[in-house]
Amino acid sequence: MSFELRASLGARNFDISLKISDGETVAILGPNGAGKSTLLGVIAGLLRPDSGAAKMGTAKGGERELFNFDGGTRFWSPPHLRGTALLAQEALLFPHLNALDNVAFGPRSAGASKVEARETARHWLAEVDALPLADRKPAQLSGGQAQRVAVARALAAEPELLLLDEPMAALDIHAAPLLRRVLKRVLQDRKAIIVTHDVLDAYMLADRVIVVENGRIAEEGPTRQVLERPRSHFAAGLAGLNLVAGTLSEDGITTPDGRLFAGQHDPGWSSRPGQAGVAAFPPSSVSVFPGEVHGSPRNSFPVVITDLEPHGDQIRVRASLGHAAQVLSADITPAASADLGLVPGMEVRFVVKSALVSLYPA
Repeated sequence: MSFELRASLGARNFDISLKISDGETVAILGPNGAGKSTLLGVIAGLLRPDSGAAKMGTAKGGERELFNFDGGTRFWSPPHLRGTALLAQEALLFPHLNALDNVAFGPRSAGASKVEARETARHWLAEVDALPLADRKPAQLSGGQAQRVAVARALAAEPELLLLDEPMAALDIHAAPLLRRVLKRVLQDRKAIIVTHDVLDAYMLADRVIVVENGRIAEEGPTRQVLERPRSHFAAGLAGLNLVAGTLSEDGITTPDGRLFAGQHDPGWSSRPGQAGVAAFPPSSVSVFPGEVHGSPRNSFPVVITDLEPHGDQIRVRASLGHAAQVLSADITPAASADLGLVPGMEVRFVVKSALVSLYPA
């Protein structure tokens, strides 16, 4: 019951291939405009690609074709026959129906009797901890309550593939954790794709992460592996790490402009001449000095401060390194920032102990 897709859309510079196994939840991460919503639109049938094909295994062991533009006969399945359900940022409930009838809408549309549809609706409302809301109209629901009802409505349609487009984005800090817990429970053993900007959503809900940039897959792998050993700058930013790309050597990473970042290789790493790799280290491991550094630290680089911003109880210092405009971050205390007199445009040195730098293949 896997799902497979190949699709390209020239007007959006979109070209992606992916496969999702039965029972797997995949998180799609990436910057704004990367192609995440385009991917969901193509799968749901809201956007028609220029070329490609998509098929999905069904619960009965068969296979459903969603579209096929590769051969002479072009096939396009309408959205309501695809076996997918799309949950957007807004709940988009029918305002004239109460919660129970909103959820019963899918089964009724599929041919279930009114009694059967309402029985199914009660089951899914109970699954998302929303059964007490059954008689309320959408205008009587909070944002979090409405989104839970929307989850129940999507699941009551018995989709083969559930698509979630930033379902927590419009919720407040109190409602989001509850919905996250609900999704963690109902997504178990279910094929799902969740588009999110929140690293916590990926950690809690996804078996695998796909990073999309410029309409292409930039990186993919098991969730923990991608977020703890990122290979793209976007994933590194989500994980809160500095990332420097270059060529691996016994000593570290050599960047395209000739800088060497010394660090610790992954266990079992074997040298391969010219192998591309990355150096990753947390902002908390970076020390900031206003001038020359005493001693001989291996990782000491002149940088120019671009921004200073609050980060918890710390100050995050962002700075550019070299001609490649590599941006690095350091976390220091407000007192240290004041003592150093840090301001944007100031040249300082970033120092990182090599023991705190992780090196691994790109």
